[in-house]
Amino acid sequence: MFTTRPELLGTFGVVTTTHWLGTATGMAILEKGGNAFDAAVATGFALQVVEPHLNGPGGDMPAIFHVAGEDSPRVLCGQGPIPAAATMGKFGELGLDLIPGSGLLCAVVPGAFDAWLKLLRDHGTMSLAEVMGPAIAFARDGYPVVPRITATIDTVRELFANEWKTSAALYLPGGKPPAPGTIFSNPVMAETYARVIAEAEAGGGSREARIDRARRIWSQGWIAERIDNFMRTEEVMDVTGRRHSGLLTGEDMAAWSASYDAPATYDYGRFTVCKPGPWSQGPALLQQLAILDGMGLSEMDPAGPDFVHTVVEAAKLAFADREAYYGDPDFVDVPMETLLSREYNAARRAMITSEASPDLRPGAIDGYRVEIGMATQDRSGVEAAASMGVGEPTVAKTGVSTGDTVHLDIIDRHGNMISCTPSGGWLQSSPIIPELGFCLGNRGQMFWLDEKTPSALVPNKRPRTTLSPSLALRDGEPYMVFGTPGGDQQDQWSALMFLHHAEHGMNLQESIDCPAFHTEHFPSSFWPRGRTPKKVVVEGRFPETTVAELRRRGHEVEVGDNWSEGRLTGAARDGRLLKAGANPRGMQGYAAGR
Repeated sequence: MFTTRPELLGTFGVVTTTHWLGTATGMAILEKGGNAFDAAVATGFALQVVEPHLNGPGGDMPAIFHVAGEDSPRVLCGQGPIPAAATMGKFGELGLDLIPGSGLLCAVVPGAFDAWLKLLRDHGTMSLAEVMGPAIAFARDGYPVVPRITATIDTVRELFANEWKTSAALYLPGGKPPAPGTIFSNPVMAETYARVIAEAEAGGGSREARIDRARRIWSQGWIAERIDNFMRTEEVMDVTGRRHSGLLTGEDMAAWSASYDAPATYDYGRFTVCKPGPWSQGPALLQQLAILDGMGLSEMDPAGPDFVHTVVEAAKLAFADREAYYGDPDFVDVPMETLLSREYNAARRAMITSEASPDLRPGAIDGYRVEIGMATQDRSGVEAAASMGVGEPTVAKTGVSTGDTVHLDIIDRHGNMISCTPSGGWLQSSPIIPELGFCLGNRGQMFWLDEKTPSALVPNKRPRTTLSPSLALRDGEPYMVFGTPGGDQQDQWSALMFLHHAEHGMNLQESIDCPAFHTEHFPSSFWPRGRTPKKVVVEGRFPETTVAELRRRGHEVEVGDNWSEGRLTGAARDGRLLKAGANPRGMQGYAAGR
């Protein structure tokens, strides 16, 4: 199969991310003697700076990883909860039936910083200054602007200039966005991180003690105080067309910290695929595999109509169950064992016919009531809302990815491996907090204001995030880490990559480059929460015969650009041999290794 670049091979270490500067940062840390976790933390902080339209310090960070010598992979949850003051009644008083997709009302506890530092403390070897140094240098000295930063700022230029003036002060120098290829800096953010490190180091003690001191500065010290003050004193225009203050407090931040979970898993042939639990959408990938298991995908042309139809119909069923059952398991009883069982998925598989299903069809499980949140809006409001910076604008109706999130996969020579999908706190989510140089996230929009649904808003509950890194064992041994940005599409594109590798025998780069597709049949996780039944978006590289046959089967097919679906990266370990691939789409992702 044609590929845009080779699958990289090495023995020392591999790093693959959605931005070449992130990849270079991670590889530099490995070369300095750091392990995969040191490299991941350094890469994560660097990506906050060089891709501010896709993630930031005020965002979220789930990771899945394997520590060399340990028996089982683990999940790191850096998804902060909704504030204690965020109640159904509060939003009712404001006359809202959906949580806005931008502004301050949708802010949750920022989880990325604490999660990165917890990972560094428990599994890294380097100091805060060593791993955060590259990010501080990018923020202080500048980095080259990629075209999508300019394009994103341009979509919210009017909002910034007229309403979010603290954001305009940073991102509209001279009244216009920074041009692609120019050098852009964020000195306030650099100073924020430099001060955190200086104060954490000043207290002395062990490496672990200094890292914990930095975590407290963030969640209980002056950073939390600045955030608390901004939320209380500012009224910010959001997608509702009105100005609102925020609900997040310093007490919310002090009460939360990142945590470790066991992954959800499914055995698929030689592989055991591991995902974050149902506080994410991760198990939807596992459910797709469980439905597709034994359907003869290896005999289907990956660019043919049988493969696309079968995978799309399985995705419809898996994501219908996401809507019906997934939520924060600390608040909701999620029947995960049944949802991943052979018997249940055999019944789901039998529902796939030769025609495109028009319906949202969650499964029925004894003892559980199926309630699915539905917005009154359709997806026609999405483009109009772009000027208000709402949601995670992952895929336009043309199928062209316009930006959303970042991703990284790293494996070191010791056998440590990690996959992370940091997101949130992007520049278009809420105004810059001027004393800190960054803004807060908008993940709270994923809650439904309907108490009957598993994703219903409850104070201190985690939103059901779309962020979804992946790890796979092969023959019981840790083998591969992979993932992609893309909101609701993450576990569709990641499923495709895995299937191309496991079923079609493609290497990592071939699996990434293979023509891709997604469906928008189920409700979006982002404001305004609409759905488009039977819609399938395919890349322009699919044969016309495939598109025609899909339409004959009843799919509403939109043909996007030739290279428009996903931003996948992946890395694998086969004995001593390390492998990596990165996505050519968007002209930013690169892998490195030796």
